[in-house]
Amino acid sequence: MVVCAACGAETPDGAAQCPGCHLSVALFPAVREAAGSTGSDDPVYLRTIAELIQSVDLSSPAVERSPTAGLLSRPGRFPGLPPAEVPPEPLPAPSLRPLEGLPVLPAASSDAELRRRAEEYLLVGRRLNLDLAGLAERVRAATLSDDQVALDGAVREIFVHLASTLAEEYETLLARRNEVAQLAPTPSVDRDLDALRRAMSLGDLSGALRQLLHVRDDVGRLEEQWATGRVLLAECDLMVETIRGLGGDPTPALGPLEAGRASLGSTHRDVAEKLLARAAYALWAVLEPRFLEELRRIRDRIVAMRRAGGDVRPALGDLRTISEELRRRNFAGAIDAYQRLSQFTDASEPTPTGPAPTDGRSSPERPSPSA
Repeated sequence: MVVCAACGAETPDGAAQCPGCHLSVALFPAVREAAGSTGSDDPVYLRTIAELIQSVDLSSPAVERSPTAGLLSRPGRFPGLPPAEVPPEPLPAPSLRPLEGLPVLPAASSDAELRRRAEEYLLVGRRLNLDLAGLAERVRAATLSDDQVALDGAVREIFVHLASTLAEEYETLLARRNEVAQLAPTPSVDRDLDALRRAMSLGDLSGALRQLLHVRDDVGRLEEQWATGRVLLAECDLMVETIRGLGGDPTPALGPLEAGRASLGSTHRDVAEKLLARAAYALWAVLEPRFLEELRRIRDRIVAMRRAGGDVRPALGDLRTISEELRRRNFAGAIDAYQRLSQFTDASEPTPTGPAPTDGRSSPERPSPSA
């Protein structure tokens, strides 16, 4: 029996993949080595990239890039990467309905209530950071002149502005809630959204604002809690796309990725992060040889561009950024720099000026006019 380097499940001798997360057994050593690395010794791929950089003439300065944040390089982010259990399949998130049109302003029972509404709505507008200076001046003038018709018209316009803004905020928060609900339960957010919708239907804009602020705080807190898993998932998906773009097959490393993706839909946040971190190591093990081969090809093009008198400083900066990002185990940052590097060299490729290719076959000769 061997222990899976990703999820810790016992894997029978001779098995092709882990029975838990389905990681290819061939990738166990690479994932185990990457997860247990302390960073004291440079991996082979870093030495290879350093040699690639040194093989380019560095007589002119490179355009330096600012490194991006890397989750896997943060001290204590995944200390020791202990065995992680694959959680059960998540339950689908309950759906919430959108608002059903804008509310209608209830009729004021007295002049005093109309004035109170004007003050209340202007306060709500300030808390929503709306520019209601013109309407506030109309309210003030109507109040001083005791013009109830003008005051009622101004209050109704303010109501429409506030209701429209609150409705837009509701839809925005609902979309954010739906995204977070794919990762974690959102019972308190759902209750507050329901209360917000009820307050809106009654024309209670102050109550709707209170609930909106609660929802905004709760959704922001959940997004922050699950940010690490979402970033890791995006990084893994980017690596899968890059592997396929370079003609490779990510299938041997997809098991931990899908297990981590599934666990993000449950309450097992720590398990999901650990699985996705291991998935990133496994995907890099698949990507590394093709990635280095592509860098060698690009290196040769940079050398040729420099010999032809081209300015290759941006390319040198991206090469160094790739090395820095990989040293920090920020695979997404390295791929981003690689994409810039590839775009630069592709754009600098000279356009052929000869005749168009003819698939290796010579064009038939036209008969001469005298034939």
